[in-house]
Amino acid sequence: MKESPSPRIGILVVAYNAETTLEKTLDRIPEDFRSRIDEILILDDASHDATFTAGCRWSQAEGMPRTVVMRHTKNLGYGGNQKAGYALAAEHGLDIIVLLHGDGQYAPELLPEMVAPIERGECEAVFGSRMMTSGSALKGGMPMYKWLGNRILTRLENGLLGSDLTEFHSGYRAYSVAALKQLPVDRNTDAFDFDTQIIVQLLHAGMRIKEIPVPTYYGDEICYVNGMKYAKDVVKDVLEYRLAVKGFGTCRWIPKPVEYAFKEGDGSSHAVILEKMRALPPAASSTSAAPAGCSPSGWSPSATR
Repeated sequence: MKESPSPRIGILVVAYNAETTLEKTLDRIPEDFRSRIDEILILDDASHDATFTAGCRWSQAEGMPRTVVMRHTKNLGYGGNQKAGYALAAEHGLDIIVLLHGDGQYAPELLPEMVAPIERGECEAVFGSRMMTSGSALKGGMPMYKWLGNRILTRLENGLLGSDLTEFHSGYRAYSVAALKQLPVDRNTDAFDFDTQIIVQLLHAGMRIKEIPVPTYYGDEICYVNGMKYAKDVVKDVLEYRLAVKGFGTCRWIPKPVEYAFKEGDGSSHAVILEKMRALPPAASSTSAAPAGCSPSGWSPSATR
């Protein structure tokens, strides 16, 4: 029996002003996993420092996986940078793409565990959750207000979407590229709530998400997320989706299903019924007044069942 080829694995590194952390983060990729990586995509989102230079320097070191380093000429935003990366992954024929942050907040050491469930065909997406192991997030340095906000938002989002994820707000993710191609990610926001919108799209499409526990690390990196705006945006996203599903309003990043287009004489049941109706004699019409207690069409409310 012929063995199926190994999936082509890619790592998408989103980086912004990560000059001091990027190379250290990439150095943490397990050496025995590097040979399995087909391509690393480092996308510098128009940083104001030497992030691009750091990425190039690392890529040119001996023994590194094939690496593409790109610098956007204008800042695309966290979501916009991901859109560019996923489009590039599809264009390069990758099968699995892992999202890794250039600031080192998520553990590159767990890259093999991130891709394994997709390789086994168990799911279309893997999320690294900092909340699966009780107490680990706070021990890892997550501020109490962020931990509490994460828990409240995740519970709210699970309730509205009928899901049971332990965390909605981790940025450590692996996706099947074939699955991403089926999602309208190009319609998503360019902001930080991109990650919430893609969860909604996965759930809406009936795709499977698996979580694995990952350690929490908070160092000296600069956080560019406005917490209050982010919370408002993610709540708006799930409410917008729920209202659209129930028939109220629209959700621009979840397109409506294509309506059935009737084709004359297409052999469908509709066409057969219309053909039979054409053979029936036309209904008799009358200009006389209707009898008391009847509608003009001859229908009597008291006679219905």
